[in-house]
Amino acid sequence: MKCITLMKSLMKPEECRFANSIARLSVCNHFLPERIDLEREALGSAFVEGPCAAWNVDLDSRGRSPNIQRLIEKTGAVVEALHQRLRHGGQLAREEVDGYEALVHFHLYQRYRSSLESLTLLPDAPRSPVKFYDAFAQDALTYLQPTRASAPSSQELAHLFAGLWQVERAFVNIFQNIVGSSPSIARLRASVWESVFTSNFERYRRGLFKSMHQITTLITGPSGTGKELVAQAIAASGYIPFDADKQRVVLDHRALFYALNLAALPSSLLESELFGHKRGAFTGALQDQAGWLEVCPEGGSVFLDEVGEIDAALQVKLLRVLQTRAFHRLGESQARSFLGKLIAATNRDLVTEIQSGRFREDFYYRLCSDVISTPALWEQLAEAPTDLPRLVRFIARRLVNADQVEALTVEVVHVVETKLGGRYCWPGNFRELEQCVRSVLVRGRYDPLAIKPRAPAEALATDLAAGRLTADELLQRYCSIVYAQTHNLEETARRLNLDRRTVKAKLLAQASYVARS
Repeated sequence: MKCITLMKSLMKPEECRFANSIARLSVCNHFLPERIDLEREALGSAFVEGPCAAWNVDLDSRGRSPNIQRLIEKTGAVVEALHQRLRHGGQLAREEVDGYEALVHFHLYQRYRSSLESLTLLPDAPRSPVKFYDAFAQDALTYLQPTRASAPSSQELAHLFAGLWQVERAFVNIFQNIVGSSPSIARLRASVWESVFTSNFERYRRGLFKSMHQITTLITGPSGTGKELVAQAIAASGYIPFDADKQRVVLDHRALFYALNLAALPSSLLESELFGHKRGAFTGALQDQAGWLEVCPEGGSVFLDEVGEIDAALQVKLLRVLQTRAFHRLGESQARSFLGKLIAATNRDLVTEIQSGRFREDFYYRLCSDVISTPALWEQLAEAPTDLPRLVRFIARRLVNADQVEALTVEVVHVVETKLGGRYCWPGNFRELEQCVRSVLVRGRYDPLAIKPRAPAEALATDLAAGRLTADELLQRYCSIVYAQTHNLEETARRLNLDRRTVKAKLLAQASYVARS
């Protein structure tokens, strides 16, 4: 919003500047540093520096941020002042309307945030009337009507409510499923927010929300890094319409996630689980059955874990679903529509899988429009050692009563710090930490799996015999083995009859691959 004086301005210069900051703050990625920068810009000298300023990287700080409280108070005061001027015959210049409405939206969100959060946590939200909606709609009507030729429609108010609830739901789900305050975890939260709302929130709000289900999300990262938790956060944070007549949300955000581990089932059974089947389609098909793609409603998400494990035939069928949004039950010719969103995950390097011919390139290009990478646990703890008790507490809440969580957390952290040390690499990532907590709970100790690594030459021979290597991978690994013996680029190049620069490039490529693994 830009204030240009085409007519007598209703807003004072300071109000105009503040409205501009709030408008940009409202559409930013709230998990990026820009959110805090915009708070600083909006509050000016009133901004409070300190640990609680960057609340967006730490769930515990959200309710304690003095800057949020100051923004709430200042926004409320500016909105009330402008509304009073409008009631007494004042008019907003065309260039001021967007800024005023941004202030109103922010004011409404903050006024009803605790109620929106309660609605998010309500066990039977779709069956319970939203008791505070009438008050919300009346407030929205009161503040917005003076800026319109006609009053906002019931549909517009319901959409505004649904949008503000989605924002609060996204905050709750992202913070609940992605635990920690390290830079890598903060980046992951920001990436998930963008996966839900895109990098242009205003475009999303104005209509893109209707078609986001057509964009597939691919989650990559080492095994055990919480890719399913990320998928759950995305699935539960999508747009859900609000029925103003019944005063109910139309879907339960907790029941919109349909997960299937593709590595756990044979291809024939996978097809039946995904697409469904007709009675008699195969031996044992005693009745018609709908698959996940059919059961998943509009607004829901099907999560395909370990997508890198499926065979080429199933890749082709899924490619067609993503291209046409249509599929057939096994043994049936009737086309059915897939109305939901597809989220896939893999711990494999899909570029390597494509090069080796195990993964279709055209299928990859249907998956890669929205890619999220999850960090390894060692990376998170190296950046923020204080995340260890947070993660242990997160796991403990699922295992013991609330009054026992803190005691178990202290016990587990003590075992990790004294028996494993701060440099333990956590090869099993978050999944291993879960088992560590369970082991301490049951036996009072944790004994990590001691796997003796195979010699590089032995591992290379095994992969060669199994035909798992491309020519480029073979050369990379062979260069690494010879260099480990010579410790000299020139001598390695001489032995392999290769140019020194080629050897260096292969060593760097292999080192990068090992680091990613």
